[in-house]
Amino acid sequence: MKVIVLGAGIIGVATAWYLLEEGHEVTVVERQPDAALETSFANGAQISVCFCEPWANAGAPFKVARWMLQDDSPLLFRPRLDPHQWRWALSFLGQCNDAAFARNVEQLVALGRYSHESLKSVVAATGIEYNRLERGILHFFSSASDYESGVKAAGLMRDHGVDRRVLGREEVLQVEPALKAFGEHIHGGTYTPSDESGDARVFTQELAKRCAERGAKFLWEHDVLGFDRQGAKIEGVIVGDRGTLRRTTLTGDHVVAAAGSFTAPLLRQLGIWLNIYPAKGYSATMRLKRPEDASTVSLLDDTRKIAISRLGDHIRIAGTAEMAGYDTSVDGATSRTRCEALVRRYEQLFPGVADTSAPNFWAGLRPSTPDNLPYIGRSKIANLWLNAGHGTLGWTHGAGSGRAVAELISGRRPQLEYGFCGDALPSRRPLVAMPSRSWA
Repeated sequence: MKVIVLGAGIIGVATAWYLLEEGHEVTVVERQPDAALETSFANGAQISVCFCEPWANAGAPFKVARWMLQDDSPLLFRPRLDPHQWRWALSFLGQCNDAAFARNVEQLVALGRYSHESLKSVVAATGIEYNRLERGILHFFSSASDYESGVKAAGLMRDHGVDRRVLGREEVLQVEPALKAFGEHIHGGTYTPSDESGDARVFTQELAKRCAERGAKFLWEHDVLGFDRQGAKIEGVIVGDRGTLRRTTLTGDHVVAAAGSFTAPLLRQLGIWLNIYPAKGYSATMRLKRPEDASTVSLLDDTRKIAISRLGDHIRIAGTAEMAGYDTSVDGATSRTRCEALVRRYEQLFPGVADTSAPNFWAGLRPSTPDNLPYIGRSKIANLWLNAGHGTLGWTHGAGSGRAVAELISGRRPQLEYGFCGDALPSRRPLVAMPSRSWA
């Protein structure tokens, strides 16, 4: 079959790879000149299967209300005259209860495990190198109360079969000795040895090259302008070449929408109302002046809610989320404050280790759903498939999501417990009952 994939981030390229594995003919449409130049470009670099708790929990509304007055807060909600933002916010509040949290965690863990297995298989098959470090993720706490909360969270994740270990201060420093300069401020931590880190952009671009070598066609610098819909099917995708301004209609048997935060507005013209809203995330990448004193274990700093990952002779600090529309600039006053806070915090943790004089700041839009569960599966249009809404876990869930969509298109049920959109395929083994994701 001929399949058109819309988007060449980690989600779209992974989908293309697995469609090729299934023997399909693939065309990928991407508005940028290369893969992974938007949300996948400079994220936190973590493959965090075991750190996947949804943002929505019983205590989240109180924290968000308190953070609204802080420009450098971990989650900043900027109210706008945007009905899609308010729909998202009200749905988010509806997920802030213990029952929803437990249900969402269960599905995120299942998808994460499936995806990690898939990623390892792709790496083994392709030999792609992307500054991969298989040293786990260490979450450290700077206050006794936060540590107590972390211990409770670790217990919950262990109930789902996740190996999240609780560590005292000395054990934290044994896992990552580079934290010794900040050691007196650490109360403890949790550690997941099976997690890892690596450069999502490098991996995605290399995987795109291998897809092209296997026959996939990439239409770089092409915009999706619309759809030719005939009844219950998409007969064609109308695209525009940014260079020549020429319009072309692509035809295929199936279409996969994997355009990140832009999937929702793209599909509204088809009457499909996905509850995806962009969360603007920031990162700073800096050259290491003293690589021997830098961390090698990927870190989560609970105080600032940021991730710190080693990428060769550079360090990546990423985090915070700003619900303020589709802006990706880093030049505004609030954006500069949030970027500079990342650098300032790294210097507190690792004084003199990185060159803080010339940080590479970046902002990208995380396609977030209220429950943190991505839309994966068939839409209400028979040959239109969804693979979007991965939030902060696109790198973690990318390989598995692409594999799952390819299997669904090929008529098979993926072997994981997840509420796929339009889920009507029989399971090959008993599954825990999971609600299907709605397209509306």
